[in-house]
Amino acid sequence: MEPMKIVSHEQWLEARKALLAKEKEFTRLRDQLSQQRRDLPWEKVEKTYVFNGPNGKETLDQLFEGRSQLIIYHFMFDPTWEAGCKSCSFWIDNVDNVIVHLNHRDVTMVSVSRAPFEKLAAYKKRMGWNIKWVSSAGDDFNRDYHVSHTPDELEKKEGFYNYTWQKPYASEAPGISVFYKDTNGAIFHTYSCYARGLDMLNGAYHYLDLVPKGRDEESLRFYTDWLRRHDEYSD
Repeated sequence: MEPMKIVSHEQWLEARKALLAKEKEFTRLRDQLSQQRRDLPWEKVEKTYVFNGPNGKETLDQLFEGRSQLIIYHFMFDPTWEAGCKSCSFWIDNVDNVIVHLNHRDVTMVSVSRAPFEKLAAYKKRMGWNIKWVSSAGDDFNRDYHVSHTPDELEKKEGFYNYTWQKPYASEAPGISVFYKDTNGAIFHTYSCYARGLDMLNGAYHYLDLVPKGRDEESLRFYTDWLRRHDEYSD
């Protein structure tokens, strides 16, 4: 990294307080944006989706596990792959131990992938995770929420992702979808985000944003080239 300007404590404090004012402004704007996110209109889920998981066949309704709010992490795991996506693994590493706290705020969190459940269970055991993980194999769920691309889309280099038509970078793509179930049992889709929209959900990246080198990804061929699954680092 380039050498930074060295100043006295008084000068450093002045610069820090100037940045603090901007940080506070950003915090207020983020609070406003979070409220606007919660104020989005909902769409009713009309389809019956069926998943395969540790409890056998379960519907979307059953994934709520008695709570009214459900977060689904769309984990990239193509049925032909032998391991889950390393970037998605990075995200689950960041949330796995938080889920117990979400449960106590009326929130269930589940990971969903197209790979067969047997592969998901084996990879989950390898990673040492606790998150519930179910397979959407044979169901329209991944396609309906725009996180899986067909061979035809890959060949044509055009698929619908992150609310626009663009070139898919793989057969699977990451995302988060949020659902609400009312007292009558009706289920509503309230929010989905993809790509850089997932950044806010990765605590490790936020810590890296604090240090002098930041994420240090600018010179890489692809921004996560440095990343490994947590059992693949050499030290």
